[in-house]
Amino acid sequence: MKFNNPIQLVAISAASLLAATVLSACATLTVDFVYVSSAKGAGPNNYGEVDVFEINSESGRMRQIVTSPFPSGGRNPVAEAVSPDEADLYVVNRDDNTIVQFIIGSDGKLYPQNTVNTPGIFPLAVTVSGKFLYVVNTYQPLPTCNPASPCSGSVAVFPILSAEEAAALKPSQPANTLGPPKVNTSISASYWPLLLSGTSASDVFVPTAVTTAASGAYVYITGYDSSTNLGYLFGFTANSDGTLTALSGFPVAVGSRPSAVTSDANGAYLYITDSLQNLVYSFQINGGALTASGGSPFPTGSQPTAIVLDATAKYAMIANGQDSNVGVYSISSGTLSRLGTYTTGTQPVAIGIDPSLNQYVFTANFLGNNVSGFQLNLSNGSLLNSQFSPSGSNPNPTAVAAITHGGSKK
Repeated sequence: MKFNNPIQLVAISAASLLAATVLSACATLTVDFVYVSSAKGAGPNNYGEVDVFEINSESGRMRQIVTSPFPSGGRNPVAEAVSPDEADLYVVNRDDNTIVQFIIGSDGKLYPQNTVNTPGIFPLAVTVSGKFLYVVNTYQPLPTCNPASPCSGSVAVFPILSAEEAAALKPSQPANTLGPPKVNTSISASYWPLLLSGTSASDVFVPTAVTTAASGAYVYITGYDSSTNLGYLFGFTANSDGTLTALSGFPVAVGSRPSAVTSDANGAYLYITDSLQNLVYSFQINGGALTASGGSPFPTGSQPTAIVLDATAKYAMIANGQDSNVGVYSISSGTLSRLGTYTTGTQPVAIGIDPSLNQYVFTANFLGNNVSGFQLNLSNGSLLNSQFSPSGSNPNPTAVAAITHGGSKK
């Protein structure tokens, strides 16, 4: 088509400029990508899905990108973690005992790369720190361990390989490939059992969550004794080669049903929620050892399931599953003071905060089949519903992870 009329040319140029401006604005207004795994997916094998949301920097609106969702690469995805350079996503598929590595595109899309089996049965929690990925399994990988005959859980450590290390392992492998799991020389196996000493042989330790502290120097794992319903915390020193050494004095008793654990960025404090007692415990970390903070434990809502701190550790936000809300607390030297509660979708089971602005909070609501979004007021700790919140997801969302848009640290 040929245009000879100057007015037509001006109109077309203006329209093109407007379209380019709108596209540019949309691109720059996406501040983060959020990855939400869902336990129920499509297809005869009911494989899981990962919904990808973009967060608008001005309104906090969470909107799925055009090609979302993506297959999780297995059944029943329950946990996620992001590589240190924010270039890859690791998705844990419980029913297949696998971890799937996805490369994250500049537009947030996911590209599956590698799948590894976990050295354990039914993985349930994962975290990344430095050059290592830690995955906690419900059972040890023993022939006698299964749901009909349960045994205590375990933790395994995978090295996250550089591009050179990955290529040396296998040509054409990308950076952030997971290398072979580290070996626990004391048992000549690729896992560390989580055993409760001094208890009955029938007492099974059921792990629930994992975190690292002090830039990965320490690894902490929560769980409970299935026979007594007493809660415990395991603590390890993470050695430079990725292997683990049990901290003296651990495991320590903590509540009844620890459900989530996190630490501040400085590794000064550790926080543990208890879903049975409706409490959150606060500890000061000193050389890996723990000292209860003043006033600890602090009351939460009913059935706290997840906890996240803002980047400055000024506020803690706790998802309360039974109440379907988020409780916000101010933090002062480990002491928590509740500021308010805010309604989410039904039964939030995971919570996160955007890594770019430290401003937008989001929860995965398992029975609501959606994701709630909030804007955090860093001056007073209040939460404001993000535009059009909640946003629909695939059925039964289970976990969340986020990266900065355009913020790959490669």
